[in-house]
Amino acid sequence: MLNPVQKHYQCYPYPRYPLLASVRRCDTYALNLQALWSRFNRRLPPPDANRILLAGCGTFSPYPFSVANPDASITALDLSRSSLDRARLHCLLHGCRNITYRCGDILDGKSVEGTFGLIDSYGVLHHLDDPLEGLKTLEKHLLPNGIIRIMLYSRYARKEEEAIRRALRLLGITTPAAARKLLKKARPGSRLANYLDVADEPRTDFGMADALLHPRVRTYRIEELLEMIAQAGLQPLLFAHVGARENVLEEIERIRQLEKERCSPGNFVLYLGSSAAANPPEYASSSLIRLNPCLTNSVSRFTLNTVHIPPRIGCSNTALQSAERRLLRQFLSPLHSSELSGELAGKVDNFKRQLFLTEYNP
Repeated sequence: MLNPVQKHYQCYPYPRYPLLASVRRCDTYALNLQALWSRFNRRLPPPDANRILLAGCGTFSPYPFSVANPDASITALDLSRSSLDRARLHCLLHGCRNITYRCGDILDGKSVEGTFGLIDSYGVLHHLDDPLEGLKTLEKHLLPNGIIRIMLYSRYARKEEEAIRRALRLLGITTPAAARKLLKKARPGSRLANYLDVADEPRTDFGMADALLHPRVRTYRIEELLEMIAQAGLQPLLFAHVGARENVLEEIERIRQLEKERCSPGNFVLYLGSSAAANPPEYASSSLIRLNPCLTNSVSRFTLNTVHIPPRIGCSNTALQSAERRLLRQFLSPLHSSELSGELAGKVDNFKRQLFLTEYNP
């Protein structure tokens, strides 16, 4: 028998992007394993780290992860066969072949085998019956010095959706058609009407089902999130929601202050590492700096227009005009950090924060 969440995603696979929808490789820069490993470990990943697990992949994430990591071995896990079928078709249409698809539950330790250098569980844990056990399971599959990315609902970022979702459940409304019929009656100017005016997800049946009709949702305050992360044997490496500060402790304190006002920076997006992992070594004088592989085509001499890359790791991104592209082209092959002049070093530091450049010890 299907559990409620599995049944939900069998009926409403999510997200429902068009099968021909494509992504630019530069837009996947924050998914590149080599860049992330260099950022958090200050060295390149070892060969056995070149495995990626998408824990709750949905219908789409295997595609951008494959674009970002064409040479990695990717395992896409989801409990919905409908979601996996659509993900497989999307990847097939775009020539992505380095993915193995598994139908199974994160909480079932037998669904996947081995360890991974990068695990992604974006918007998944808050739908589990036991999110902590889910995170502990992911930690067990994490290679030493490996990286986990998660997205979890914030209590205050989700307050409107949760109020509506609970009301619909109390009324016994379980289909998008019935929900839409009721929501159309919202009084103009009401909280409900204002939400529907600005929210994108309820405009489609699949988005409506995910946002307002989901059978199991948890939301978190920052302290609850930090406690769960610690109990799973993990620690935050970087908050990646829009506007997040680079320093983890500073961002935690900023969120605490926002929550005192019942506000939020948005849903929580962050990278995690094992709390047992040793601190990364200091950069050596012989450290190397190179371009994020996902930006290679974007800095080409044949690129004529300004390249705008949406931010994915918290900080805003520099628009890549001809001068910026020319600077970044210097790092198509690794360059010794000792060769950088003062002015160039400042620009390089900015691009390192954005993950456009990565530094690592040889």
